[in-house]
Amino acid sequence: MKLDVQTLDAKKAGSVDLDDAIFGIKEVRGDILQRMVKYQLAKRRAGTHKTQSRGEVSVTHSKLYKQKGTGGARHGSKNAPIFRGGGHAHNRLPRDYTHDLTKKFRALALRHALSSKVNSGDLVVIDTIAVKEPKTAALKKQLAALKLEKALIIGGAEVDQNFARAAANIPHVDVLPNAGLNVYDILRADKLVLTQDAVNAIHERFKKTEAKGAAA
Repeated sequence: MKLDVQTLDAKKAGSVDLDDAIFGIKEVRGDILQRMVKYQLAKRRAGTHKTQSRGEVSVTHSKLYKQKGTGGARHGSKNAPIFRGGGHAHNRLPRDYTHDLTKKFRALALRHALSSKVNSGDLVVIDTIAVKEPKTAALKKQLAALKLEKALIIGGAEVDQNFARAAANIPHVDVLPNAGLNVYDILRADKLVLTQDAVNAIHERFKKTEAKGAAA
């Protein structure tokens, strides 16, 4: 599969060959993407939530008043859940939300995410994102010419610092190195922008994965 390569000035700069096994999946499976997104978001959860049980609240544990003769309901201590300031009946405890997905499954999910952007026409390949000065206004005009409003930009092994500084002030534009490529951010963005270095790195990444799989 061939795709046109553009410059930051929205001019054509040749074409690039995309591996159909990575970018050319026609039937993108939503269940695979859903499981991968759930996996990523679960890893982000701190899981530090905690509420107090009856035995942990700072109130007296003595009986409120005598059992009979008050004309009211019978009660024990004030730490009961029915009282304001009492403990929770089923209090929340800290927990770890992370769960496992195999490396093969995560690689498959990334293939489906990349293919989904190709299928919808939302993949853009740029020769390079290096700029001379970190000027937000100038970069904003260039991105507007490329019709990139809500975009994830993968800028190679290391992101050009001037470009990163200029893009930092533009809403809905995220810039990541090759190592930051992930399914959740791909799906969250309207457009996925890859530099030629990023495309080469993706191809190389899957070649290594396939080689390891064959060796195993």
